[in-house]
Amino acid sequence: MAKTTTDDRPLTLDDLTAYFSEGCKPREAWRVGAEHEKFGFRLSDHSTVPYYGPDGIEALLKGLMRFGWTPVLEDRADGGQTIIGLERGKANVSLEPGGQFELSGAPLETMHDICSETGQHLEEVRTVADELGMGFLGLGFHPTIRRDQAEIMPKGRYVIMRRYMPLVGGLGLDMMLRTCTVQANLDFSSEADMVLKFRTSLALQPIATALFANSPFIEGKPSGFLTARANVWTDTDPDRTGMLNFVFGDGFGFETYARYALKVPMYFAKRNGLYIDTAGRSFGDFMDGKLPELPGERPTLKDWADHTTTIFPEVRLKSYLEMRGADGGPWSRLCALPALWTGIFYDDAALSAAWDLCKHWTTEDREGLRRDIPRLGLKATVAGRSVRDVAVDMVAIARSGLKARNRQDGGFVDETTYLGELEAIADSGMTPADRLLERYHGPWGGDISRIFTECAY
Repeated sequence: MAKTTTDDRPLTLDDLTAYFSEGCKPREAWRVGAEHEKFGFRLSDHSTVPYYGPDGIEALLKGLMRFGWTPVLEDRADGGQTIIGLERGKANVSLEPGGQFELSGAPLETMHDICSETGQHLEEVRTVADELGMGFLGLGFHPTIRRDQAEIMPKGRYVIMRRYMPLVGGLGLDMMLRTCTVQANLDFSSEADMVLKFRTSLALQPIATALFANSPFIEGKPSGFLTARANVWTDTDPDRTGMLNFVFGDGFGFETYARYALKVPMYFAKRNGLYIDTAGRSFGDFMDGKLPELPGERPTLKDWADHTTTIFPEVRLKSYLEMRGADGGPWSRLCALPALWTGIFYDDAALSAAWDLCKHWTTEDREGLRRDIPRLGLKATVAGRSVRDVAVDMVAIARSGLKARNRQDGGFVDETTYLGELEAIADSGMTPADRLLERYHGPWGGDISRIFTECAY
């Protein structure tokens, strides 16, 4: 997190830029954060789970407090407070708009640490969920519900986003209510290191999307997509999503990204614990004290930090880089995503090799990948090569990077063990979604309800 100013002077572009640049860390301080979302459902009938009630999401949050989690409370306009998440150390549990349940893990040193943290969380959730008659499903897009059947979580920012999303894209509400993702967050040492990692990961993000494609169903039937989640992002909000082609331009750096973020329309500002709807307004006008909703007020760095969380490109810059391109999936693949990007990012030879894979791709190549991957997965092509072949190379590079790191667990097993499933996917050319479709058309006999037993955590 960037430092906060201690005076009342207006923020400058330098302050906004410093929010990102102060994330630079020496290599020995590099860590990895893993996040994943999952869909809750009733074991009895596979319906969605509301927030309120003795067996709802609120009850799940309260039940998890027995494991040492403390509540995160949000003020309401009526003077009350709502539990919207949990904290334990540097990890937190939060709620996405449609009740998707998210773990944002602590910054950790090794993949072994991450997999242990993830496993502990899933065991805790399962313990409480079993008592409440609740299950959880790891997919990129909800396989059965219509948009109007999604449960809405009582968080202030989501009220604003639900109003604004339909004004700027056709699928923004689906993004909010019916998608789940896996994410990995990684560090950089300098502006030059950030630029190389940003360019490499942004170009290769669609390859990771194909490897993790796991959402072929919409409203109970095959949708024609292997990752319906990735398709949603092509029509959510062009102002705050996409491949950010300026990242590949000469002179890109922290200030360039700050200028981009400054132009992204706002969603909200938070004052006295409540969200003020400023959707569509200019953060630049806010800096000039010209927001109609907050006349004369100027933003703090906390406002800037909040604003940067409302930008949703395939890779996002904060005081670290966020890899955002993967569908939710089973426990085994939750550990695979941070392993993939750690192997590439945290070894110089691996990072150089990964950049060599994609540095010659044009803007048209990158945009074509983003367009084609949701339907074709590993069968898509880029610059004359199959995505499957690029994926094989990408995973092999990650393996070499993890091998060089040589971070072993107590049984002298290194981090490459977490890449096994990705290697199998790449070698076969079959995405997880292809496998789900095989089961749907084969042993499931078109019965989508089987997914709630065979793919649940």
